[in-house]
Amino acid sequence: MLAEIVNFIVELVANMGYIGIVIMMFLESSFFPFPSEVAMIPAGYLASKGEMNIYAAIACGVLGSLLGSLFNYFLAATLGKKLMLRYGRYIFFTEETMRKVELYFDRHGHISIFSGRLVPVVRQYISLPAGLARMNIFLFSLFTSAGAMIWSAVLVFLGYFIGENQEMIERYLYVAIIATLVFVIFIAAIYVFVRKRRKKNH
Repeated sequence: MLAEIVNFIVELVANMGYIGIVIMMFLESSFFPFPSEVAMIPAGYLASKGEMNIYAAIACGVLGSLLGSLFNYFLAATLGKKLMLRYGRYIFFTEETMRKVELYFDRHGHISIFSGRLVPVVRQYISLPAGLARMNIFLFSLFTSAGAMIWSAVLVFLGYFIGENQEMIERYLYVAIIATLVFVIFIAAIYVFVRKRRKKNH
């Protein structure tokens, strides 16, 4: 059953080409529960067969991720803030909470967005608080794209080097997720260390 699903996705990406990658990664980065590995690993496999360009596949993955993230961002910025301020008190979300969210993303939005793009589940929803806080759109797009590029590249290269071996893909995907989480913790630790040093020097 799993092999049939994988083959279907491979055929879908092959038939739709780069547009298919953009669409699927758009869905993955918005609030639809669509796993990025379903789109990017088959793209890497097709690149290993010469049916796709590996760098174009990664670029399309980044583009789709950015578009999906912007969709969530503007949804939260236009509708979410009004709704949260009007009905947020029912879930203990006050105007003071909103100010704290805005202040947090003003100070730490870049590292939060970059790190969030590399964490499973979080990557789908990190754009929503950024939109609520109306984070600088240029910085939001820049750090979303940076995080998406790393994760897209990891998945594409998995598909490129491992191919159709589903058992090995699952094993190495798990390793890749753990390694990425360790990387995120490392980056966060450096960020905290640098900020503390700056405060001490000032």
